[in-house]
Formats: sequence, C-alpha cells, structure tokens
Amino acid sequence: MKTTGFYLELFENALRGESFISDPLKLYEPIQYTLSLGGKRLRPVLCLLGCDLYGGSCEKAMPAAIAVEIFHNFTLVHDDIMDNSPIRRGQPTVFKKWNTNIAILSGDVMFAKAYEYVARLDTPDLKPILNVFTDTAIKVCEGQQYDMDYEVFSNVGIDDYLNMIILKTAVLTGASLKIGALMAGASTEQSDLLYTFGLNLGIVFQLQDDLLDVFSDETKFGKKTGSDILAGKKTYLFLKSIELMPPGEREEFYVYYTSSENNADEKIAYVKSVYEQLNIRHHVIQLMHIYHNESLKILEKCTGTPEVIIQLKELAETMLVREI
Repeated sequence: MKTTGFYLELFENALRGESFISDPLKLYEPIQYTLSLGGKRLRPVLCLLGCDLYGGSCEKAMPAAIAVEIFHNFTLVHDDIMDNSPIRRGQPTVFKKWNTNIAILSGDVMFAKAYEYVARLDTPDLKPILNVFTDTAIKVCEGQQYDMDYEVFSNVGIDDYLNMIILKTAVLTGASLKIGALMAGASTEQSDLLYTFGLNLGIVFQLQDDLLDVFSDETKFGKKTGSDILAGKKTYLFLKSIELMPPGEREEFYVYYTSSENNADEKIAYVKSVYEQLNIRHHVIQLMHIYHNESLKILEKCTGTPEVIIQLKELAETMLVREI
C-alpha cells in the first residue's frame, strides 16, 4: 500500500527536476534557495493524495502540487519580512540573507510562477481549479492582514482568531486537496467534502504550530521559539489565558504581553510561566482534538479509494503529535 512517504518522494523528485535559476540572479537565486530548504511539503502531498483518492493521475496533477508549494513558500518569504523573522527551517530567511527589496520582488515572482504551473495543467476543469486557486490566494492575504491587525487591536476574541487561521492557513490545505480531487474528475460534492476535511486539518496544524512556537525545541522547530510572544500575536494560547484569568489579572497580563519594551528573554520566560500555570497546553490540545474529530467525520463521507482514505486518516493523526 502507498504511504504518504510515497507521495512525498514523488513530489521531491519532480521538484528536483525543475530549475528556478535565471537572470537576473539576485531575483531568482532566492527562489531556488527557498524551495531547496525542504519543509513538510504538506500541501503538495495533500494535492497528490486528493488526486489519487479519486483515481486520477499524480503525474498530471504534479504541476498543481508544485504550484501550491511555490505559493505557500511565497507567503513565507513575505510573512518573514512582516514578522521580522530571521530564521526559517533552520536557515536565514530570504530578507536576512539578501535584503528586503529582493525578498519582496522574489516573492512576487514566486506568486506568478505558481500561476504559471497551474496554467500547465492538462484538464477540462482548469477554470474551476483556477477559481479555487485565486479565491485561496485572496483569502490567505486576508488572513495575513487580520493577523497583523490583531497585533494592535484590543478587542480580539477566540472566534476572531479561529477565522484568521482558517483564512491564513486552513484554506490552502483545503484547496490543495480540492484541486487534486478536481484533477481526478471528482464531483462537486466530493471535492467540497475534501476541502472541508482540509480546512479542519489546517486548523489543527496551525494550533499545533502556535503551541510549538512556545514550547518546542528550537533546533527541531527550525525557527526561533517565542516569536509569537515577542510580536504580541493574539494566538489561541494568549486568548484562552485571558479567558481563564481572574478579571483583576487580565489587564496587567494584557498590557505586559502587548508591550514591545520588555526584555525579550524575560518576556518569553514570563509568558511561558503563565501558560504553564494555566495549563494552556491542555486547552490547545483539547481544541485540536475537536477539529481533528470533525475532520474524521467528514472523511467518512468521502467515497474515494479506501487505501488513500487510510493515508489521509494517518496524516490527520500526525497533525496532533508532530514535533517539527
């Protein structure tokens, strides 16, 4: 039986066969650099799984898998600038290795390249696939704007946060699956089910990512831990802490958390201690399980190849336990 490792190897082999180096080198070298850093390759694997689930050709769907990976990495190149993140996957981010202007422009080319690969698809369903891809690109940008807005907004709630991560993260996992399913000729009903499964998967992924940002081993996580705390991001960890605190303590913690004037190491240590006192990790895991269970209920309605459904279930399980 095929495993997710099979689809990952299939994708890596295809990506290695592509060259993104051209003139001017300062524009294209960062693209090659970014795509060569690896990563989980979750989205292209989901795209290929979605295609195989309904008996499609992974070879024909490969340009779509490459497109979603290029698009995902484009968002990271620009996000790192906005978040002032120095490290990505254990290596300097593009704007740190080159400069901000180069990172912006290289990211723009990556966005265009993603569309170039979608346009290569040989399918009568190209228009609906383009619609899904475009709608997703817009929503991801909306999510990123909300993420930045919430750093300064004072009235952010848990529902606001969940809506933001659906836009910023989950729509792309859902779209990756749906595009793969459309490449295989799946019905609208089935491709929509798979999309909703992917949304729930993406929510679990982002909750775990927020947890890892605070509690992971930095050498395994591949980027500096505590960055969300230093940026004052209104993550679920922070919002749930505010909800659980006695009213008299909320304002003091809120002011401290959102201030940029505190010593970085002291701020991270203090906020982590608050999270540990409130057992925030337990609450995050509880919420992850709610969305995980919902994803499995949706997957039960999918009528594709049983062996691929097993792989999707196993992949969903890894979202709960991943360390990097």
